[in-house]
Amino acid sequence: EALGLFTGIGLSEAKARETLRNGALSALLRRAARSALGPTLDKATGTLLYNAAARLRDPKHLGLLVDYIARREILTDLQLSGTVRPRHRGPGGEGRAPLLTASLSPAALEYVRSHPLEPLDVEDFERACGVGVCVTPEQIEEAVEAVIGKHRAELLAERYRFNMGLLMGEARSQLRWADGKTIKNEVDLQVLHLLGPKTEADLEKKPKAAKARPAPAEKQKVVVVENGEVGTETRSLLEQLRGEALKFHKPGENYKTEGYVVTPNTMALLKHHLTITGGQVRTRFPPEPNGILHIGHAKAINFNFGYAKANGGVCFLRYDDTNPEKEEEKYFTAIREMVEWLGYQPYAVTHASDYFDQLYTWALELIRRRVGQAYVCHQKVEEIKGHNPPPSPWRDRPVEESLLLFEDMRKGKFGEGEATLRMKLVMEDGKMDPVAYRVKFTPHHRTGDKWCIYPTYDYTHCLCDSIEHITHSLCTKEFQARRSSYFWLCNALDVYCPVQWEYGRLNLLYTVVSKRKIIQLVETGAVRDWDDPRLFTLTALRRRGFPPEAINNFCARVGVTVAQATMEPHLLEACVREVLNEQAPRAMAVLEPLKVTITNFPAPKALEVLVPNFPADESRGFHQVPFQSTVYIEETDFREEVDKGYKRLAPGQPVGLRHAGYVIAVQNVIKDASGHVIELEVTCTKSDVAEKPKAFIHWVSEPLVCEVRLYERLFLHKNPEDPSEVPGGFLSDLNPDSLRVVRSALVDSSVLSARPFDKFQFERLGYFSVDPDSEEGKMVFNRTVTLKEDPGKA
Repeated sequence: EALGLFTGIGLSEAKARETLRNGALSALLRRAARSALGPTLDKATGTLLYNAAARLRDPKHLGLLVDYIARREILTDLQLSGTVRPRHRGPGGEGRAPLLTASLSPAALEYVRSHPLEPLDVEDFERACGVGVCVTPEQIEEAVEAVIGKHRAELLAERYRFNMGLLMGEARSQLRWADGKTIKNEVDLQVLHLLGPKTEADLEKKPKAAKARPAPAEKQKVVVVENGEVGTETRSLLEQLRGEALKFHKPGENYKTEGYVVTPNTMALLKHHLTITGGQVRTRFPPEPNGILHIGHAKAINFNFGYAKANGGVCFLRYDDTNPEKEEEKYFTAIREMVEWLGYQPYAVTHASDYFDQLYTWALELIRRRVGQAYVCHQKVEEIKGHNPPPSPWRDRPVEESLLLFEDMRKGKFGEGEATLRMKLVMEDGKMDPVAYRVKFTPHHRTGDKWCIYPTYDYTHCLCDSIEHITHSLCTKEFQARRSSYFWLCNALDVYCPVQWEYGRLNLLYTVVSKRKIIQLVETGAVRDWDDPRLFTLTALRRRGFPPEAINNFCARVGVTVAQATMEPHLLEACVREVLNEQAPRAMAVLEPLKVTITNFPAPKALEVLVPNFPADESRGFHQVPFQSTVYIEETDFREEVDKGYKRLAPGQPVGLRHAGYVIAVQNVIKDASGHVIELEVTCTKSDVAEKPKAFIHWVSEPLVCEVRLYERLFLHKNPEDPSEVPGGFLSDLNPDSLRVVRSALVDSSVLSARPFDKFQFERLGYFSVDPDSEEGKMVFNRTVTLKEDPGKA
């Protein structure tokens, strides 16, 4: 029946079947088609009906549009949507102008989105979408003549190479509701009259101008405004703001968002909101201070702060401190540190607890409103868990009774779990009556013993957003089921209602980020603490040496989409290498030292060798390292027997010493009693007179002894939490080789003044960062990443 209905309004059978697969769209189109069916319904009218149903997701005004389309008072897509996209060709069929977009008036769809309250002003609506407007051929002729007169000189100079689309666009802007084909024909006619037929020169193809090659996205600087201060930011921050984020409503136009609930007070509240914010974009990052931020939070920080920054707005850091049992000062401090480490300064640091008095007042008001929008319930936590709990027998208790009982809850007359305040609504996922307040006899980090009842996330979050006049409440996908309660609660209390938008979480393979599971890892000794460099908490990544710019670039490349993103760690590591290649000065270190004595050292004392900090750009400076008769090389850079393809040091096979200007050749191999090589005696020759060696190796002389920690993945499987992949649970999947400590590594003296978190590239070995465990006389380095991705880990 539906298939016949859709083909009856002009859809092809394939398009009709495709539409049927979209339940929401097919329901709207059924409704539109049944309302409009009649003897005059043609394909053009059917196309307009389809466009109206597809583009107007809120069905409230669909009937109005259908009536105008069926009566043929809205005849074109221009009247319906306010856009026209013809491809224009010149009189000879040559030359293609850009797509045109007309948007001088809102047209029907935009008008009804911008006027959510009933009743609509019919005269204003008809004026906005050109109902009854008739444009005469004389008006079109005069408008085109005026436009051609304006560009006459350029037309005569460029002839048919001139962009004819410009003429079309300007003529259309003067004749909003004129037929596009008629305007095009008139432009073609008048251009032909002015220029005459095309000549051979006109038909020659215009040579293409060479395009300037853009700089890499991360390097392009753009001007941004943050909290009123102008600065620059890399485009990588803005790369993530694509897709659905580009369609976000403007401040004050919340009602244009699909699913937004409009009440008789909405427009007045939005007007008041704009007087307070001045039309400023406002976002917030709302972490719970009961754990350390992880890589998934980095995406949330980038999106919330980045979206505000990209739009000249501000972002609040608001702690969701509604559960005093799990909150600790160290978490408050660490969260702010990580936000600032990633490069963001909050517009203001606030707490849900800042608003506890106002939230309590609103809870009383919610109970009092109409038949009572909230009630005190005595069902146990176990009884209301799950998706189909039994309805509360106290749902309809009298308002005055709930007010008295809620006061008793506040005074501590109920024990924990004996009473809750519940909101009277059904959420999107079918869950009924979410809890607004519960009893907890736990002193609060900031309010002390003032309260023994604390609000829940479902009650607190939207109201805090309202108080702070947040414009875009951005949260991860698991909160989609709470969107209905978000809108419901703001509207039930008649307060400003922001817009909630959900995006997919960012997850990494080979890791766990659950607070509970990280605590288990710490308690079992699998890792040292929350900042163990094998974890993917932000404090751990900082300790390992990941630069914040790399994390931000990674988040930007992942982007913000509705779908959940699960990424391989090596993609993050690639971003780290890109940044550290530019930021980390070079040094030389040896992890497994082999002593080398130069028997013909050319000087009586140590020489000073200049080593470039960045060999690819020597303008960035040099550092000095000593070079004397005793040096140390990597044990693996020497073999007694040479295999095919082996290019490093061996008897009869010299190598160069990087930066030293010398080539060394083995003269004697010294071994211990067990036959292990413990020293080499070599001779040296200046590089400019020696035969060019097959390889150059790194070395150290008069080195510092240091500890180096080499990290691998903490887990063996991609999904350590998946029972089908790891039946024994994530603790059974620990990689026994996730940490190897080299306690007597050697590093050149250029790093002596380095401080914790300073980063270096140890030549040929990888990128390393100074660990906070370093102390005077014994530096500790963490390997951040290797120089290249290990193909065995892919």
